[in-house]
Amino acid sequence: MGNAALPARVVGVVGPSGVGKDTVMEAMAAARADVVLARRVITRAAGAGGENSIGATDAEFDALVAEGSFALWWAAHGLRYGVPRKALQQAGARIVLVNLSRGVLDQARAAFEDFAVLSLTADVQTLAQRLAARGRESEAEIAARLARAGVSRPAGEDVVEVANDGALAATVAAALEALQPVRA
Repeated sequence: MGNAALPARVVGVVGPSGVGKDTVMEAMAAARADVVLARRVITRAAGAGGENSIGATDAEFDALVAEGSFALWWAAHGLRYGVPRKALQQAGARIVLVNLSRGVLDQARAAFEDFAVLSLTADVQTLAQRLAARGRESEAEIAARLARAGVSRPAGEDVVEVANDGALAATVAAALEALQPVRA
């Protein structure tokens, strides 16, 4: 049976602010044609915050929920996030990467048959530098994010932890190998 017949594995990418989730996800998709990104619907302007998301008003989001358009949705940080079902059904995809909140991992495990967690980590100094470079938050907001960075790391047999402190290529290679090792 060829690869096209296999369902895509959904990988929830999690980690603290500044760890580089979007950067790593984009680099993984660029490295392999069968790895794709699921664009989330977020109740904020499209592209706000650096992520290539689909913006929605609260009313639009409510309508999408009512229509059953989301495979998974949740609220966090005053916003609502949804993973469109159609984003998980992309042609040629073996792995679909989704930026998730750590708080919805159990929901994701229940929603997706073949699910794994890519937990990205970085040391506090790296996170602080990246958050400061973004220029989106005050020093107090950065300090609060850093205080939460090491809290509630995901656990479970489906969790793959990869450090993103060094070269992006090394992080991508480690993540791809851990998620789908080469089989002899």
